[in-house]
Amino acid sequence: MLLGDYGLIRSALPFLGTAMMLRFRLGRLACLSAAVVAGHVAAAFSAVACPAPLPPAAERMSLSLTEAHVARREPVQVLAIGSSSTEGIGASAPDRTYPHLLEQSLRTAWRGTPVGVTNAGIGGETADQTLVRLAEALKQPVKPDLVIWQVGTNDAITGGDEAAFRRRLEHGVALVRAAGSDLIILDQQYYPAIPDHARYERFVGLVAAVAAGAEVPVFSRYALMKDWNRQDPALLAGMLSSDNFHMGDQGYACLAQALGRDILDAVTPRPDPLQAVARAKRQPLPDAQAMRRG
Repeated sequence: MLLGDYGLIRSALPFLGTAMMLRFRLGRLACLSAAVVAGHVAAAFSAVACPAPLPPAAERMSLSLTEAHVARREPVQVLAIGSSSTEGIGASAPDRTYPHLLEQSLRTAWRGTPVGVTNAGIGGETADQTLVRLAEALKQPVKPDLVIWQVGTNDAITGGDEAAFRRRLEHGVALVRAAGSDLIILDQQYYPAIPDHARYERFVGLVAAVAAGAEVPVFSRYALMKDWNRQDPALLAGMLSSDNFHMGDQGYACLAQALGRDILDAVTPRPDPLQAVARAKRQPLPDAQAMRRG
């Protein structure tokens, strides 16, 4: 910048006006808010080692009940239900499963808010079998505030009927809605030896279609794992256990981190732009003489 230009800028400072100062203050508020959110996320997942860069966060999930409980520091009960990926087949120990890692991370992020994640995974289940247990869990006196329903892999592999699978998805969504709980659907896994990709991806598409129609958030494990394979098949291989089907410790760590990031993003209070404008208007503008001295 030329010295003459600098002099012109200094001379123009008194005439910047209220609008520019408000814009500056709002921008600063947004930066501070983003920094606070990023700090909470980093602190929460510092103990979870994911060796791969995660994709950008998905569209913000709607988890109104969970958000309200965290805001009031009330207990949050999470039910992780599904088949082997929820149970943790392929993990070296129970504390390496994704529900356990998710619980630890949420407790770190939501200090002062009691958090419990129940692992209700049973390996080999299809959607109809999980639905029986889900319905029973939602009848209990203490219902889960958030249900994470991992579904679809075994249905796609075992040759289940696509129309019946769609009806089961819709029934599961209706059950959780009627109970008043929040819901996240965790879709199918990707693995290198999928026998019929076209059929398998139709089942993945059914999860996406039913969730979109019901306005239920989906965490696409299929897209995450398929992208790892696209980047480098060795990257995906490192996320899988020795059976090359189930996730291993690294895969579950990355799943917990990516899913937890989206949950934290959904329940982190965001600044109200109108309130920010009102606060900025109430603050006195800098004195022009002081700006020139500075």
